[in-house]
Amino acid sequence: MQKSIDTFIVYLHDVKKTSYNTEMSYKRDLNKMCNFLEERGIKKLSQISEEAFRAYVSFLTENQFANATISRHIAAIKGWNLFMLKEGMVEEDFAQNLKAPKIEKKMPGILRTEEVVKLLESPKGKNPKELRDKAMLELLYATGIRVTELISLTTSQLNMQMNYIICNDGNKDRIIPFGMKAREALLNYLEYSRTVMINNPKSDILFVNCSGQSMSRQGFWKLIKYYAQKAGIEEDITPHTLRHSFAAHLVENGADLKSVQEMLGHSDISTTQVYANLNQNKLRDVYSKAHPRG
Repeated sequence: MQKSIDTFIVYLHDVKKTSYNTEMSYKRDLNKMCNFLEERGIKKLSQISEEAFRAYVSFLTENQFANATISRHIAAIKGWNLFMLKEGMVEEDFAQNLKAPKIEKKMPGILRTEEVVKLLESPKGKNPKELRDKAMLELLYATGIRVTELISLTTSQLNMQMNYIICNDGNKDRIIPFGMKAREALLNYLEYSRTVMINNPKSDILFVNCSGQSMSRQGFWKLIKYYAQKAGIEEDITPHTLRHSFAAHLVENGADLKSVQEMLGHSDISTTQVYANLNQNKLRDVYSKAHPRG
């Protein structure tokens, strides 16, 4: 079974052009399912059945996995089984009748504009670390990129003449502009900080940690938590909060959804639609509080 999973992941990468994060989560979920089946004596593809898949989904439900997690597992199983059917590895689509649980869509947490300003102005020092932190926070809010994209950026992906970055999410390149505040922070970092912090002058890593190596996700999470606390922000924010805030503030100020979708790298505009819904909810709140007959 493991070989068929590995082949499926290669197919996702080469043919479907899925993102690295999707491939890794599918591989992780399918390996977990594979271990479950093998513990119950199902070790060959010929032994797989609809009942086996249903038993695994029941196991996830009984162990109180979140609905979103169960849905992702089911999506991985369905994709894998359909791939095997097309490749002639199995004779039947045993996963077609699996039903994903309903997921209650939560509105993303966003910061108010004044909270974003406080956060971005928290790194006030002129030492190399604070100049780097300022540049990272400014660029994250200016572009709405994911934290993995931020810490993976190279100097060749940064165009300081035209004020944009080039991001690759595993599917295609996307060009995202940034404003003057981010430009100023980046110039200060590049001139006064990066050259001091980096331990290999030939490296093209854009943002480095205090050891001169690539920043980690965990390192940046700690960074943003520290500055949120320093800024007096009580909400439990994450790097993704700035991504949500970037999109919500653009839509609130008149940006069209298609442009926001392209900058965020959403494959489906329905994913971006949530920010328009947020804006509509805000307008309703303003109306109900301000209108004399609201």
